[in-house]
Amino acid sequence: MNRSIPMYAIWISSLVMSGCTESTDSPIASRSVTLEVDQAASAIGFAGLTGGGIHTCGWTAPGRAFCWGANNSDQLGNNTNTDSPVPVAVGGGLMFASVSAGPGTGTGASQTCAVTLARAAYCWGYNSNGQLGNNATADSPLPVAVAGDLNFRAISSGQVHTCGLTTAGVAYCWGGNGSGQLGNATTTDSPVPVAVAGGLIFSSLSSGAVHTCGLTPGGTVYCWGANFNGQLGNNSTVESHVPVAVVGTASFRLISSGNFHTCGLTSEAAVYCWGWNGAGQLGNNSTSNSPIPVVVAGDLRFRSVSAGLFHTCALTPPGGAYCWGGNGEGQLGDNGTTDSHVPVPVVGGLNFLSLSAGGHHNCALVAGGAAYCWGANPFGELGNGSVGGISNVPTKVEE
Repeated sequence: MNRSIPMYAIWISSLVMSGCTESTDSPIASRSVTLEVDQAASAIGFAGLTGGGIHTCGWTAPGRAFCWGANNSDQLGNNTNTDSPVPVAVGGGLMFASVSAGPGTGTGASQTCAVTLARAAYCWGYNSNGQLGNNATADSPLPVAVAGDLNFRAISSGQVHTCGLTTAGVAYCWGGNGSGQLGNATTTDSPVPVAVAGGLIFSSLSSGAVHTCGLTPGGTVYCWGANFNGQLGNNSTVESHVPVAVVGTASFRLISSGNFHTCGLTSEAAVYCWGWNGAGQLGNNSTSNSPIPVVVAGDLRFRSVSAGLFHTCALTPPGGAYCWGGNGEGQLGDNGTTDSHVPVPVVGGLNFLSLSAGGHHNCALVAGGAAYCWGANPFGELGNGSVGGISNVPTKVEE
């Protein structure tokens, strides 16, 4: 299906958090916006959210999945290819424990994958390289089962690949493998899951556009795949087709792979990032790429982090959101459109339970299950009933 793609998305087609004290001379620091929060119970009642490149999905505690935004490659899973500026139910009648929206932003867009309550993996949407894992390469507008009868506890969608973590902690990946992002010591695509080499056991994993990182129970991060910006964190820019350890002595308890950078939350609640930094998305008050972890500026402590395309966001223990990096589409949520190389607070005074960074937008949950999104909205990925423009402050998702 042909459509016009925003200029910021075209080149990517050839995917909580950390913060810092605000600068007193920053024009952003003085902005104050108070948002009216609906305290009534959410009609849908989201339990989790996932921001894709140009679409967003959420799921409820009972396991119903909803998606909104771009649907040019069937990534909303509702048996159509029509965009939706409000949440639409994923078809097929399956109940999911978690969902992962892929980071693709170009003509081919991306896939969405999920783990059912019974621990089976299903995917839908774009399937050019077999990233749906169903031993085919045809797109699917409805969830299709990932081959192999594996039991998964987590799944993470990349641009043209997907990785899943079994209940035993073994990583499998499938789909495109041109940069070794499947981690199986080859560069051959696979339309079915293949085990990541090395025999490592992971507690979590996160896929970027063309790389993947896994976190061991002991707090060590291993990454594999493309490394042209140092996103593998091993002090090189050479791609790796097998897992390589991120350098440094930090012990991590959470990781998030952006398109071309990676961030991790340490056991001391500090955030470190590495890789691409052209818009300041590493948060270390510079725009220089780093092939090793660098600490995000400031003395704030965080409980989660989520990396997007040009930006990164993080949540403090009370639920305050901070973002840093590119802000041309309002994705920092600070009521402006100026990039920031250090964390700035998201305006509105909302306390979030979780937050997920997308390509040029973010979505987050508040108590009661209501969702708020901000940033770019060319396909309705903010879910507020509108299409086009931006919102540089959180806006409530329609239900």
